[in-house]
Amino acid sequence: MYKYDNYDQRIVDERVAQFREQTERYLAGELTEEQFLPLRLQNGLYVQRYAPMLRVAVPYGLMSSDQVRKLAHIARTYDKGYAHISTRTNVQFNWPELARVPDILEELASVQMHAIQTSGNCIRNTTTDQYAGVVDGELVDPRPYCEIIRQWSTFHPEFAFLPRKFKIAVNSHEDDDRAATLLHDVGIKIVRNKAGELGYAVYVGGGLGRTPIVASLVKPFLPEKHLLTYLDAILRVYNLNGRRDNKYKARIKILVKAMGVEAFAAKVDEEWQHLVDGPGTLTDEEINRIKGHFTPPTYEKLESENAELIAHLAENKAFANWYGRNVVKHKQPGYAIVTLTLKKLGTPPGDLTDKQLDVAADLADQYSFGEIRSTHEQNLVLADVKLSDLFDVWQKAKANGFATPNLGLLTDMICCPGGDFCALANAKSIPVAEALQEKFDDLDYLHDLGEIDLNISGCMNACGHHHIGHIGILGVDKKGEEFYQVSLGGSSSTDASVGKILGPSFARVDMPNVIEKILAVYVESRIEGERFIDTYRRVGHTPFKERVYAKSN
Repeated sequence: MYKYDNYDQRIVDERVAQFREQTERYLAGELTEEQFLPLRLQNGLYVQRYAPMLRVAVPYGLMSSDQVRKLAHIARTYDKGYAHISTRTNVQFNWPELARVPDILEELASVQMHAIQTSGNCIRNTTTDQYAGVVDGELVDPRPYCEIIRQWSTFHPEFAFLPRKFKIAVNSHEDDDRAATLLHDVGIKIVRNKAGELGYAVYVGGGLGRTPIVASLVKPFLPEKHLLTYLDAILRVYNLNGRRDNKYKARIKILVKAMGVEAFAAKVDEEWQHLVDGPGTLTDEEINRIKGHFTPPTYEKLESENAELIAHLAENKAFANWYGRNVVKHKQPGYAIVTLTLKKLGTPPGDLTDKQLDVAADLADQYSFGEIRSTHEQNLVLADVKLSDLFDVWQKAKANGFATPNLGLLTDMICCPGGDFCALANAKSIPVAEALQEKFDDLDYLHDLGEIDLNISGCMNACGHHHIGHIGILGVDKKGEEFYQVSLGGSSSTDASVGKILGPSFARVDMPNVIEKILAVYVESRIEGERFIDTYRRVGHTPFKERVYAKSN
């Protein structure tokens, strides 16, 4: 993984000192709330419903065991003993004391972490596939390109005050998209042209929120060296032409829609002519320098099958269930990719305790070369586990609440903190998630249903990505009461789509039964091997709507 040089460390340390002085001035009454607002947002600090919330940057989801242990220490020392994984792979602390936030930032800086650009109208944390570099089907490891974008975008002077926040995702897998690339302001898919040259297909104008839109292709093939100059051109066009009079219409997706894709692409190309082959052009030397931080670990030469593992799978059904759901094939023979799910019954999705963070760090050191990853789906990943170690990892994960075998299933839901924490939320998300976890706490049933993405948001900001869940749930306010709107047919994968609203909203108490009716239609209508999203697209919206809103006899 990328290691800070002296320049990187100095920047982060100076930012900590700067924010400490700003916080002290604010607490002393020398800065107004209005003056302090942009300063705290530049350092990832929000004022939530009951307490500040600090969002820590985890670039492309990659952390060292030392960094994870530091997060555990912060959770214990400065928070209420837990942390939360966000859909941008960042880590959030929901209860820090404002006066101690500079101390937290200083602790983070000691392990090469920070909270810079995790909020505000700037370029946010770049994300990618949580299996990057270790899964079959990749063209190349996308993480070096994410790191190049991170270095370019951090403190970029032109893009510190954009019309609205700006998000970028990079994907390199030929068949899968685990980064929701097409739902980003800019989505970059690494490709090769017919001549075998490496480059990028660039998509612009995706996003969720009040106006969910799937991104449009604006550049089918951009040569590798031009990544940053072309991104510069996109951001310049947006910075100059994006709306600033209405924050709900300020995202780049609105600009692309208003201009039209062809006109927008032409405008970007026009701007790009001032930048192409200029100082921002990537050299082979620079690309290789960054790639040097992402060399494969020292793998052992192992067989692709392990007799001990095969025996455990035959003898232990619970282990076999976990292996079947939470373990993914590694491209290196004798190794596997393991997901530590954070979706245990009774636990808010994406939450983990300080003890679990310490255990995760220990597992990373013992079994996965000291690295761990956070995911878009609010889980953790050990990317390099030997097949012979899987049974031990499962036992330790199970003992610490990490081993629910529901990866990709209904209860592996994405969920924002909602009204329990967020001042923007119209309704609570976590109680709905808990009710659904309890209602469908039957692994045999879940495995029979197969892959279903269920996403929950507490408001139209869509932090829970409800628009792109196969089943999406949105909290809405009706005259001061919490209700929930359901949508069906969303997808964040290569077949990206925005879900369609089912109809009038429901009271919270009704949600488990509503979802049960939707699932019943799927079970009755599916053909063998068909996923929920495939059945929905084949039979259409009407059967689901009719069942859910049918009057009881």
